[in-house]
Amino acid sequence: MEIKVEIGDITGLKCEAIVVNLFDGITNPGGATGAVDRALGGAITALIKDGEISGKSDEITLIHTLGMIKPARVLVAGLGKQSNFTIDGVRKVSAQACRRLRNIGVKDFATIVHGAGIAGMDSRMASQAISEGALLGLYKFDKYKSAGTPGNQIDSMRIVEFDASKSAEIQAGADFGIALSKAVNLCRDMGNEPANYMTPTRMAEIALDVAVAEGLKIEVLDHSEMEKHGMGALLGVAQGTDEPPKFIVMKYEGDPDTESDTLGLIGKGITFDSGGLDLKNAPGMRQMKSDMSGGAAAIAAIGAIAGFKPKINVMAIIPATENMPGANAQRPGDVVTTMSGKTIEIDNTDAEGRLVLADAVTYARSLGVAKIVDIATLTGAISTALGKVRMGIFGNDQQLIDHVVTSAEETGELGWQFPMDKEYKSQYKSDIADIKNTGGRDGGSITGAQIIGEFADGASWVHLDIAGVARTASLGGYNPKGATGIPVRTLVDLAIRLADG
Repeated sequence: MEIKVEIGDITGLKCEAIVVNLFDGITNPGGATGAVDRALGGAITALIKDGEISGKSDEITLIHTLGMIKPARVLVAGLGKQSNFTIDGVRKVSAQACRRLRNIGVKDFATIVHGAGIAGMDSRMASQAISEGALLGLYKFDKYKSAGTPGNQIDSMRIVEFDASKSAEIQAGADFGIALSKAVNLCRDMGNEPANYMTPTRMAEIALDVAVAEGLKIEVLDHSEMEKHGMGALLGVAQGTDEPPKFIVMKYEGDPDTESDTLGLIGKGITFDSGGLDLKNAPGMRQMKSDMSGGAAAIAAIGAIAGFKPKINVMAIIPATENMPGANAQRPGDVVTTMSGKTIEIDNTDAEGRLVLADAVTYARSLGVAKIVDIATLTGAISTALGKVRMGIFGNDQQLIDHVVTSAEETGELGWQFPMDKEYKSQYKSDIADIKNTGGRDGGSITGAQIIGEFADGASWVHLDIAGVARTASLGGYNPKGATGIPVRTLVDLAIRLADG
């Protein structure tokens, strides 16, 4: 879908539909909605009086203009209570409006800048949110459906503002939202791909495509090179599969004079997780093609960051492999030696994410990365704690944690900080190795994070457990059923935030 910004009177546009809005409790609409109401002879006001339009959240009302104005239809989107309306609300209402218009076959429509009127939101941010909501909300993954009658598709959306002085900031916001949404949808595509197509090799190919498009440096280590680096934890997980593992390293140099302050984005890239010999049950295995969502987020995020060109160095590292119960698969009770030299007893082969991340974090530290954010669908326990609403946030540096929390809140990709008390460490002590790879059921998300943190080696480190939010079982807001692309927007915002100081 093409997104354009226009200056003018939305009632005078020749298009199939226009989108305006209304807050809950407003009986006499003003601004652009009021202008449309007057042009329609008070139709919106009459429908408010009759109780057919209330302005409540998620309410969508379609009015046929019958030639009274150039647009054929007017869609009135309810915003809910003004006191509760946020920039994420703009994303959601944009997504809802777009889907309704697509469902009725609209190809070309225009929208006002939701939130920039009486809500008083920054026009640039509101425009960005409209673009994000539209492009994220209209996302579909139908690549493998048999060819047939194509579904409805919107070709063009125009963001219309009457005040010409706001044109530049609205255009900047729209452009930013378009680029960011492209990255999120790439992450979604990767997470939705079946595992027989989204192999470690294919992940590396996509990373190469992103690197070429955005001018990034890239290196992909193969099995023999991982052996040379002593990545015994990663290679232990890879033992059970015939698919060759890949260790992907991508670099964006936005501030080459200060290489010591590089931000490392380390994403778990398990392209299918059977659980290994500690085999998952059938329901638990069905969506394990998405166990590479952390790696997909790192690839998509660094591509978007490079496009925005902030003054910061960023490195994305993705340890990619399958976790399968093959004849050579590692066994419960095995001991592996990590790149750091620390040994890990394999208490459970289904706790493989912390193993591959251990070597990835050590590799990042060997290159001098001082700030690390790892992203992983790490534990089922995080869903027990936070459901499908927030990702878990853990770390050893409160300042970096605060930056991540702020970025998550700003982008609508909500998170929650967990405690990291040293008392939890006793749960993953091993009798025969330095540590074991699980800490038991109690505090499972915390001990999983702490095991990764054992390898931070003095770096500022944050862990994002996205197991509860990487996929959704139903359509909601601007997230479709399937892969969500969380936390791509958080990571991009974080990089820009750190660059800005």
